[in-house]
Amino acid sequence: MDDRTLAAVALVAVAVLAGTALLPAVVSARPAFAIPVHYSTGGDAGTLQQPTGAGWADAPAVTVPLGSAASSVPAADNTSVERLNVEAARTNDRLYLRLSWADATRDTTTEPIRGFADSAAVQVPVNESARPPIAMGGADNPVNVWYWSGSGRSQELVAGGPGTTTSFESSRVATNHSYEDGRWTVVVSRPLAADSPNRTTIPTDRDLDVAFATWNGSNMERSGRKGASDWYYLALGPGPQGPPYEAILWGIAGVGIVVTTLVTIEGVRRTRSGGETDGDE
Repeated sequence: MDDRTLAAVALVAVAVLAGTALLPAVVSARPAFAIPVHYSTGGDAGTLQQPTGAGWADAPAVTVPLGSAASSVPAADNTSVERLNVEAARTNDRLYLRLSWADATRDTTTEPIRGFADSAAVQVPVNESARPPIAMGGADNPVNVWYWSGSGRSQELVAGGPGTTTSFESSRVATNHSYEDGRWTVVVSRPLAADSPNRTTIPTDRDLDVAFATWNGSNMERSGRKGASDWYYLALGPGPQGPPYEAILWGIAGVGIVVTTLVTIEGVRRTRSGGETDGDE
């Protein structure tokens, strides 16, 4: 083995070490459809209900594509909002979602003759361990819907399939909104704990499925004519950003690989040196 070969082996060792150092970051990357949830315990947590609150500074944003929902209503495929920015945060007792999307018109009326109000909704399953049908859940696994309207109205609903939506007697959902530079920003929040049947318990130790919808009032969107997402999930479980020992184990493995490679190189060098000495004799 000549010097060039030894040098090449050494470069491979360095590359392996670099790859090992980067591998935890790759493994830790959240897969598609995940929405990270920022855990807020500082003084800014009290501002999360505000659309421009300082508590949102550290919450990662995810762009969620929207498509027309499958529906039998007229012009159901004629919807206008194509993407929604979603951020999530939680405190010890409450979950907050900040939704933001572009809309050139600020529609706040609820009078059909004059138009329809811009609206948005968040959907989560009642049974958080199973994924229900995305179109308003099913009889075996209903969904909770947190609804906001540009008219200033918000509702907490439960549904077990299309056409079965009913309101909770007392809503625990809070909303706040702003409209600036052709863009809605809406905060929807609810306590983590459920205090009544068919109300979703929001976990802190496992993920929770979530879906979104928007309505553009000036485009005559209402009911089943809406922009809707696929199922995503709120990354509320420990996830890959968990225990630091994972990074330590990867580091130890990388060091082991490099040491083994260097020992091999040294062995080859000595063998070659011994061979050259024998040849000289």
